[in-house]
Amino acid sequence: MSVLRVTGELQRLGMSGYEAKAYVALVASGEPVNGYEVAKRSGVPRSTVYETLGKLVGRGAAYEVRTGDGMGYVPLPPASLLERMRRDFDRTLEVLENEMPQLASPTQVRLVHSLAERRTLLDRAEDVVAAARHELFVSGWPEDLDELKPTVRRAEELGCAVSTVVFGRDQDQVGWTTEHRYSSPEIVEANLGRRLLVVVADRAQAVIGGLTGEQTWGLYTDDPAAVLLAVDYVRHDIAMHLVAERFAEHGFAEFWARDPGIERLRDMPTSGEGPGEQTG
Repeated sequence: MSVLRVTGELQRLGMSGYEAKAYVALVASGEPVNGYEVAKRSGVPRSTVYETLGKLVGRGAAYEVRTGDGMGYVPLPPASLLERMRRDFDRTLEVLENEMPQLASPTQVRLVHSLAERRTLLDRAEDVVAAARHELFVSGWPEDLDELKPTVRRAEELGCAVSTVVFGRDQDQVGWTTEHRYSSPEIVEANLGRRLLVVVADRAQAVIGGLTGEQTWGLYTDDPAAVLLAVDYVRHDIAMHLVAERFAEHGFAEFWARDPGIERLRDMPTSGEGPGEQTG
C-alpha cells in the first residue's frame, strides 16, 4: 500500500493531513526522531510540525522520549493504533445507534432519488443490504452482484433470509439462489439493453438500476408502492422458476418457447433511455 493511500485512510479515520503524514514518517523511521526530521521526511511544514506532533501525542498516537540530542518522538505501534481506533469507532457507533433514533421524527415524505453512476448505484445497494434485518431479495448479473456478496453474507450470518436471482452461472452463490434460465441471460440483456439490478431489504427500501458498459441509471426508494413492485418482481421470478421445475416433465419448455402469449410478452419493445420491461 502506498504512503499516499495510508495517509488518506488515516484522514478518513479522523486525523488531519499533517497528522497522518507525521505519523507515517514516525512509523517509517524505526527510531526516535525530532521535529526537524519529521518535517523533512513527511513534508509537514517546519512551522507547524511541533504543533502537529503535539496533537499526535494528545490523541495517544505518538509519545515524546528523551534522546541523546534532546527530545524525540516515537509512534504508537500501528496495530495498537488501529485497535484503539476500532474501539473508539465502535463506541461512537453504539452511542449513535442508541441516541439518534430518539431524535428522529416520524417520516413525512418518502424518498426517491436518482443514482446515475455505477459506483453510486452499488454503494447505495450495499447500504440497503446492510440495513436488512429479516428479509433480503436480490436480483442481478454475477458481475454486479459480486461486489455486494460480502455484505449479503454478513446479513445472512445475522439471521436475514436471503433470496437471490442470478442471471448466469455463479460459482460463488449466496443465499437461496435461483439461476435464471427462462430466457438466457444474454437474451434478457439484449431485450432490455442493460443488466437489471434489484435489491430490497425488509420490504421497506429498495435500489433498482440498469447497467451497461457505458451508462448506469437507477434509483433508491423507501416508497411502499415502488418497494412492493420491486420485491414482487424478484418473487415472481423465483416463483416462475419453481413452476418450471415442477412441470419440467409436462411440457413447460415447449410452452415457454412457443406459447403465443409468452411470445407476445417477450417481444414487447423496451425503451433505450430508461427502465424497460423484463418478462422472463
